[in-house]
Amino acid sequence: MPLTTDDEIRDLLTNVRTIAMIGASDRPDRPSYGVMAFLQDHGYRVLPVNPQITGEHVHGEFVWRELSQIGEPIDMVDIFRNSEAAGEAVDQAIAAGAKAVWMQLGVINEAAAARAEAAGLKVVMNHCPKIEISRLGIPKIA
Repeated sequence: MPLTTDDEIRDLLTNVRTIAMIGASDRPDRPSYGVMAFLQDHGYRVLPVNPQITGEHVHGEFVWRELSQIGEPIDMVDIFRNSEAAGEAVDQAIAAGAKAVWMQLGVINEAAAARAEAAGLKVVMNHCPKIEISRLGIPKIA
């Protein structure tokens, strides 16, 4: 069952430190660009993943082609892909050993969520961490 209550979402966002963002963009007009900056400003380490801009840098972080290349523990994978493409992103998150997957606003993939939960990952769908952090008053990470 995906996390839906304020307490569940607060607990996840309070314990996460490293976030891989699939679909991160280097374009300031894209939502992922602003969300990544917000998360960094809030104290999270955000590792951008986007095969179209691999090797570039977004907000000072190297852009990876895929999760498997990162080679360090990932607490949560923030998925900025459409609902259909989220399935592949979730499978990569499972393979990379992530602890949670977060599907952005409008992104709902029940089958992928079930696979993630079966693999022991926490799942959030159809929410934005930037909105939830602000709404729930989650303090910056020290």
